[in-house]
Amino acid sequence: MPDPAPRTRLATHEVTNQPSPPTDRDLLAGDVPLQEALAREAPEWVTRRLAPLGREAGSARVQALGEAANRHPPELRLFDRHGRRLDEVAYHPAYHELMQLAIDHGWHAVAWQEEGGGGHQAHVAALYLLTQAEPGFCCPVTMTHAALPVLRHTPAVEAHWAPGLLAWDYDPRVLPAVEKTGLTFGMAMTEKQGGSDVRANTTRAECSADGWRLTGHKWFCSAPMSDAFLTLARSDEGLSCFLVPRVTAEGERNAIELQRLKEKCGNRANASAEIEYRGARAEPVGEPGRGIATILEMVQQTRLDAATAPVGMMRQALVEAWQHVRERHAFGRALAEQPLMRVLLADMALEVEAGLALVMRTARAFDGAARGDAREQALSRLLPTLAKYWHNKRTPAFMAEAMECLGGIGYVEEAPLARLYREAPVNSIWEGSGNVICLDLLRVLGRHPESLAALQAEFAAVRGQQAELDHALARLDAELAAPPASLEPRARWLAQRLAQCLQAALLLRHAPSEVAETFCRSRLGDEAGPAYGVLPGDAPLAALLARIGD
Repeated sequence: MPDPAPRTRLATHEVTNQPSPPTDRDLLAGDVPLQEALAREAPEWVTRRLAPLGREAGSARVQALGEAANRHPPELRLFDRHGRRLDEVAYHPAYHELMQLAIDHGWHAVAWQEEGGGGHQAHVAALYLLTQAEPGFCCPVTMTHAALPVLRHTPAVEAHWAPGLLAWDYDPRVLPAVEKTGLTFGMAMTEKQGGSDVRANTTRAECSADGWRLTGHKWFCSAPMSDAFLTLARSDEGLSCFLVPRVTAEGERNAIELQRLKEKCGNRANASAEIEYRGARAEPVGEPGRGIATILEMVQQTRLDAATAPVGMMRQALVEAWQHVRERHAFGRALAEQPLMRVLLADMALEVEAGLALVMRTARAFDGAARGDAREQALSRLLPTLAKYWHNKRTPAFMAEAMECLGGIGYVEEAPLARLYREAPVNSIWEGSGNVICLDLLRVLGRHPESLAALQAEFAAVRGQQAELDHALARLDAELAAPPASLEPRARWLAQRLAQCLQAALLLRHAPSEVAETFCRSRLGDEAGPAYGVLPGDAPLAALLARIGD
């Protein structure tokens, strides 16, 4: 039975002027920009398959699961009651239900099972929706999805592990891989002394009579209850990539000790651990001594997801704020009718729409690369870097503005905005923090000039259509013509401007003119500023706000 309506008359007063309690929402049907992006970028089957997920992820039941998974974070269980080592993480039942929502419907596998035919668009759109249920559990979904390109480097490893990875069944049991109905994957790459400089890793890999053994410490292990971990260790050939199973083929727990769980600012539903390999069994993946190049196949996939999640989070925050301001009244009228509030929400809606356009275009590049399209391959090297950097830089301030729309109630934990605010920085830090991403941008531009040429072709399609964009592109051309040695101090500016210009180009080509023109003027024009809520005085607010949906 549904919960009874809350009492509105209390002992001392009547509760009035408050928004309605949360109800079921259809996250796909209520999202006009997403529907348009799918119609433009993806085959028809993608929208059809996403429709049930949109209804389920937006339901009050699943939203409550996200809340519960955050209020009851995972707990480390090092030993059983008799003192035997367990090295397990216990999750709240809500976490497992969310994992089932994603994996039992194949959203971790769709990019590979429909590779080149819309699979990446389906995966990215699903992640955008799943994030609006709860961002934390999406980490193991992303890791599992992203592991397959690494497995492909060694056919025997792929043959053994890929069927379980691609299976549509969430199976959290601690068993050998061959006894499970579905598998999840994690990653253990960084160490204390190096962090992002993984070339400084000291974990050792030694080949013995019964195979490879790893010994060393990993500062961050994502998703420590995964069935296997892709990791870097140093062999005689150099830094190499290995697959480390959680349970050996003989049914023994591998020698992976969980030292502690990280007590993170946000991302609380997801476990991140420090681990030690104590002679853990492993099998090599990829060419010996080429571990970084091998595992970067996984990182490239996770970066697209790390660019998508903040857009989903911003969308959730935008809808939460929009519902509140339409029903809350102050100074004689609804907040949604107040001029400053209308400008702010319209500006935030522009940010979400631009971000969604960029991640969906990037997903299309990934699928095009899988079909052998050289131009799309070139774009797939560059666009995840731009999107990950810029979307994550825009998200923390976005969440702060959304909380302000609600006032004091937005700052307390009953509203989802507080946990979204805590979550906001994480995707910028994982898989390459801001400076690392910008250095990677320079690396791509230097090693793959075809990537910049493909991006310039995207710009060429809209040159001459909008004055502010034309001016910004001319400035970019001059900056890129400078000697390569002078670009590093300007790498953040370059990443920001390339991302914004591509967002503008995509909106000019595909979005209503009110959206595209206002975006260009507010992001690239003379009045552009760092704060949200600054739009031209003649901005078409009604048209922009109408696209938020109900």
